[in-house]
Amino acid sequence: MKVCGFTFIRNAIKYDYPVKEAILSILPLCDKFVVAVGNSEDETLELIKQIDTEKIIIIETIWDDSLREGGRVLAVETDKAFQHIDSSFDWCFYIQGDEVVHEKYLPVIEKTMLENVNNAKIDGLLFNYLHFYGSYDYVGESYSWYRNEIRIIKNNKKIYAYRDAQGFRINDNEKLNVIPISAYIYHYGWVKDPKTMQKKQEDFPKLWHDDTWVKKNVRKAEEFDYFGIDSLRKFTETHPNVMLDRIKEKNWIFDYDISRNRTKFKDKFKAFCLIFNLHLGQYRNFKIVKK
Repeated sequence: MKVCGFTFIRNAIKYDYPVKEAILSILPLCDKFVVAVGNSEDETLELIKQIDTEKIIIIETIWDDSLREGGRVLAVETDKAFQHIDSSFDWCFYIQGDEVVHEKYLPVIEKTMLENVNNAKIDGLLFNYLHFYGSYDYVGESYSWYRNEIRIIKNNKKIYAYRDAQGFRINDNEKLNVIPISAYIYHYGWVKDPKTMQKKQEDFPKLWHDDTWVKKNVRKAEEFDYFGIDSLRKFTETHPNVMLDRIKEKNWIFDYDISRNRTKFKDKFKAFCLIFNLHLGQYRNFKIVKK
């Protein structure tokens, strides 16, 4: 079994993306790793070059900044990396620049890939998600956070990144057949110092909307207000080893009263239904195959 990781990245330093940690977290499972490095305003390319010259394959890309509908450019860049993976690989492990896998999950991920490498019914593997928010001590608790997504796919070039590259589709807009895996993706996209987060919040809507929409809807400020969240819980477990140095360097304080729960009743009801495995109104970009 051969595995190739892949990702895309641009301006990782400017927007404080833990892309190095993301790559390192799954690199032990990968024979090679393709990184599509976009035209950046910082030293992102040099950062990627420092990781592992034996495994890392860098392709330099130019983002089409005219693609401003639904985050389409993110899918285009994802596909550039995926299409660069040659046919010798069985599985392709996708990781975004703000996602990290805890080392405790690597054995079960490898085992699941081995068990299904020749299973023609399976297109990919479905991960659980933890969304960190404000600091490394809190996790989003409300129903609005997506709970699952595909991050390992077969090396089938009929598969392509969907919408803003949150997930994948195959053939003519068909959902992938997947099996759930008992592993989590740790999503750190909402953990940055408040000034960097505000900069990201002002700039990134340009990937989804035109200038008129951005001017009307994007709030300008010195720092991002993390306290507008509806519900959080305290994270009491360990972070991936690759994240420990970054966590030590955190230079801002975010303390949240977890008793403050402003979740709407309809979302509380939907969350309650999850206890009985009823996914009311939850977006599911996949088809789960029963074993």
